Order: sequence, then structure tokens, then C-alpha cells
Amino acid sequence: MLRGRAVVGPRPAKRYSFTVMGTTDLHGNVFNWDYFTDAEFTDRAANDVGLAKISTLVNRVREEKGRRNTLLIDAGDTIQGTQLSYYYAKVDPITAKGGPVHPMAQAMNVIGYDAAALGNHEFNYGIPVLRKFEEQCDFPLLGANALDAKTLRPAFPPYSMHRLRTPCGRDVRVAVLGLTNPGIAIWDKANVTGKMVFPGLEEQAAKWVPRLRSMGADVVVVSAHSGSSGTSSWGDQLPYVENAAALVAEQVPGIDAILVGHAHTEIPEYFVVNRETGARVVLSEPLKWGQRLTLFDFDLVWVKGRWSVEKVGARVLNSNTVEEDPRITKLLSDEHAKVVEYVNQVIGTNVARMTSAEAPYRDVPIIDLINHIQAETVREALAGTEYAALPVLSQAACFSRTAVIPEGEVTIRDVAGLYVFENTLEARLMTGAQIRAYLEFSANYFVQTPAGAEVDPAKLTNANSIPDYNYDAVSGLTYEIDIAKPAGARIANVRFGGAPLEDGAQFVLAVNNYRANGGGAFPFVASAKQLWANSDEIRNTMIGWVKAKGSIDPAGFASADWKLTRDGVDVF
Repeated sequence: MLRGRAVVGPRPAKRYSFTVMGTTDLHGNVFNWDYFTDAEFTDRAANDVGLAKISTLVNRVREEKGRRNTLLIDAGDTIQGTQLSYYYAKVDPITAKGGPVHPMAQAMNVIGYDAAALGNHEFNYGIPVLRKFEEQCDFPLLGANALDAKTLRPAFPPYSMHRLRTPCGRDVRVAVLGLTNPGIAIWDKANVTGKMVFPGLEEQAAKWVPRLRSMGADVVVVSAHSGSSGTSSWGDQLPYVENAAALVAEQVPGIDAILVGHAHTEIPEYFVVNRETGARVVLSEPLKWGQRLTLFDFDLVWVKGRWSVEKVGARVLNSNTVEEDPRITKLLSDEHAKVVEYVNQVIGTNVARMTSAEAPYRDVPIIDLINHIQAETVREALAGTEYAALPVLSQAACFSRTAVIPEGEVTIRDVAGLYVFENTLEARLMTGAQIRAYLEFSANYFVQTPAGAEVDPAKLTNANSIPDYNYDAVSGLTYEIDIAKPAGARIANVRFGGAPLEDGAQFVLAVNNYRANGGGAFPFVASAKQLWANSDEIRNTMIGWVKAKGSIDPAGFASADWKLTRDGVDVF
């Protein structure tokens, strides 16, 4: 009797799934706390911030997926942005002998980051602080396009390689390539000139991705501190693109996913087709400060003796859906308390409450305060020099629409909340014609609004495409911005000392180093002669000024230097 033989079909393909989690632009946020308001963080969208919240999300993903099936990476701008990060860079610096471990390093180590790309703000406090932070991290800081200026070799690890064990007996090798922003050469010129250079992201990705594949990488993830828009803020000062993430995906074959940073926008999932291979590359940018966590979900299949990406998608989780991880809040409670005590030190008094709420479209005293202190500082610095007799103008921007200096006692956090960036002060030599062009460029910030049309202050500015910090109000002269006119023809009635501004007149412009180094691509200022520069942050200069004066009185500095008009008629 013949027995039937079982029919054996083809073996099912080996498959494996894993998740890469990503954050970016944490900017010193550990707690869901605003050190400038001394209260829990809040905004109109009910977002929460901080690594303590991110930690809870990460724990949940690891519990769901299995820790060995996950990686956690970051796309840069980690150690600057809050008073917590400032305190451990300047007040109780991590670089001091026997100094503390940076709170961001402590938190990220405990959470278990696998790699982080360098952001441009990593360089704000100088290379020694960055190197100390790097030393304190249990994970690599990656920067394939951060090169030693002399050898042109990578000054930081270009990549990290991670092996994920699968149930199939075949490990998956995941390469993370870190890319940072070429704008560091402009924005932190004083800290990096002669030490490091920063070529374009596309160039370095094209160099490293094939190497990573040849080294056995089954999956290549890029962590790029660069937005996706393909635009730059520096005009023609650099031959590279600032926001190049999408260009990298389009131009460089072999990339599976890109964690995007720098632009402070939320992109849950965005696909770019590589023009050489036709493959789709997924991009995702989680919202800044730890407000979101990106998840790249990979499905792999074993084909012809290797792992191949069958499918990859991206999504973001909102940190406002979870509580803070008590491991993190307990770990850093002492550091948090020290910083809260520091920022609440009373340094003076104020005669009348000032706010920045209307600063984007009105000349308000709180911005005049910045310009007054900057101009006074520059005049004192140039005293006794050949430029002492020249008139000093000053530029300032609205960095925060929620800044308030209250009536009565004034604390460090009140002043620091007005100037949230670590900019330093410079003096540049400018002509009247150059100042006029500077004002005209700044006026691009406003939406063209016909005379007679209803005015909605919330719709007067191009804040979606031109951030508030790229609109400069200039003090020391008077001018009108006619928003009924097209961009490029808006500045009118510019007067200095009551007389029309002369094109050939010379002025000293008190200007922050970001603007002086080309940030925002304002005309003439980056190439203008530098007469003086200060290494101290403008914020500290302002705090010192209030301490020295003891009292702020808007009557001593508030002035109507500029106003919005339509066909010569005041908007307000």
C-alpha cells in the first residue's frame, strides 16, 4: 500500500520589524517647565515639553516593541535654549575642575539614547563645553560634515553602527549617519574659525552612505540637523543649503529614513523619491523641545541572503498625552531647584509694566530697552577711539511675544525672558544708504495690506515664513513702513536728527553676532567693518545694566522710532 507524501510548499520568508525613535531641538528642556515664567510650560496648542515626558513615551514604545527591537536617536540642538542649559554652561559650568555633569547628558544617558547628531547651537558656548558634554554622554555625538579645519577629517564620529538581534538568526545592522548645519561657520564664527569647517550635507552624505552600505549596513538612517525646505537664511554667503534634508533624500541613493531637525516644524511623515533609484525615502521631524517623538517603523524581509526594507513609515507621538517620568524628575530635582533659585534673584525694580505682545507690529518700550542698552554699551566701548563721534544706531528683534518685565521687582528671569538667545554684541560701520536697505529688507516681514482694508494685527506679518527674530526694529532714527506698498518699496520718511537721512552719512550699528555674521541674510551688515565685538551675551549685558542702574524707567529710553502706515496714514 502506497502512502501519500505531504506536499511541501515554499518556506515563508524571514521577516523582522523594528522601530527607530527620534527627537530633535530639545534645547535644554528636561522638565515641563518654563524658567522665564517660573511656571509649568503651556502654549495655545496645550503642548508639553521636556525629556521627562519623552522618557515616558520611549518606555511605552520599548514595552510594546521590545527594547531590543528599538533604537533612540536625536537630531541636534541639545545644550542651549533654557536657563537650565545656560546655568551649566556659564554659571556652574561643566568645564570647571570637578564640575557637574550636564543635566541633558544625565537625562539622555538614563533614557538610553543610542546616538545624536550635532546641532548648530551645540557650538554656542564654545568647543570646550561641547567636548565636555560629548565626554559626559554615553552615546556618540555624530557629525559627518563637521571637519577639522587643518586635516579635513571628521572632528566627531560620522556615524554609529547598531546590531539588532532577530528571531531569525540573522542580525540587522542599522547605520545612523549624523549631519549638522553648514551655517555653524557663520553663526558661531568666533568659536569655530580656524578649528572646524562644515561642508554641505549632500556632499558628505554622498561620501558616507556608500561606505556604510559596503560595511554591511542593512538599513541607513540619517539624523540631519537641517530642515526639509531647500532654503537658506544666509543668502550667497555660503555655497551650501541650510535646510537640505529633502535634497539629501533626493540626491543620495541608499538612505531609508531621515530624522529632520533645525526648522522647529512638525512633519509626521513625508516621502521624497530618490531621483537615481526611484526609491521612496521617509522623512519625519518631531516638534521642538520634546513636544513630539518620531517613530520610524521598519518592516524587513530576508531576500537573496540579505535583509531588505520592505516597508517603512513614520508617525509622531505627542508628549502632552503622558506624565513625566519620575526617574528623570527625581534624578535632576536638585539641578532644577538651583536654576529656579538663580533665575528668581531680584536685580532691580521697574517703574511701569512692559510687554512684547505687540512688538511685531508696534514700537514698544520693551524692545526700546534692548536697543537702549546695546547703544549705550557700544558708545562706551568706542569712547576714545576714532569712531567715538559717530552716531550709534541699534537693532533688536522680538524673540518672544510673551516677554514681560513687570512693574515693581525685576528678576533675572524677567530680563532673560526678553532675550532668549545667547547672542553677543558687535559694532559695525554702516552708511545711510546701507541702513535704508537694511530697513527695507526687514520690512519684508509684513504682509502687503491695502489702504482702507480692515486691519487684523494677527495677519499683518509673514511670521510663518519669516520668524519674528528676523524682523529688526532699528533705533536712533525715525522711519515709516508703508505696508500698502509692495516689498522693496516700503521704507519712507527716514530721518536722523530731524533731517532726511543722507546716503553717505556714517553710522555705527549695534548688532547681535547672529545678524552680523549673516543670520537672516540682511544686506551689507555681514561685510561691514567690525569696529568692536564683545564675548559676553547680550542677555548678561542687560542683566548687568539693570543691576547697575537699580531701576528701569521707560521714560528714559522709550521712543517712537518707527510706525506702520498705509499710503502715509498711520495704521494704528
